[in-house]
Amino acid sequence: MIVMMGIRPLVELAEGEEMTKTPGEVQPPKQITKAERDARKAFRQVDAKKAMTEHEIAQKAFSNNRERLKAERLAREAAGPPPPKTKASKAKGK
Repeated sequence: MIVMMGIRPLVELAEGEEMTKTPGEVQPPKQITKAERDARKAFRQVDAKKAMTEHEIAQKAFSNNRERLKAERLAREAAGPPPPKTKASKAKGK
């Protein structure tokens, strides 16, 4: 176990294992090349088109289902009033 002047490490290291960085030391972000940026941009555009296509398909399915249910409801209403509902008999006492 490593004890550093009252600061407990987040991860316990095995005996003989040392930390490679001092607390608070961070690596600067890796600079990406123009080719990597262009590739990421291309993949992002493809993913965005795919997501929009999936969304449009879901919206079309929702709209078609809503229209079908509306047509069924209107047909039921045009056929006549619904039959009167009967009350269910009460359950026997406990």
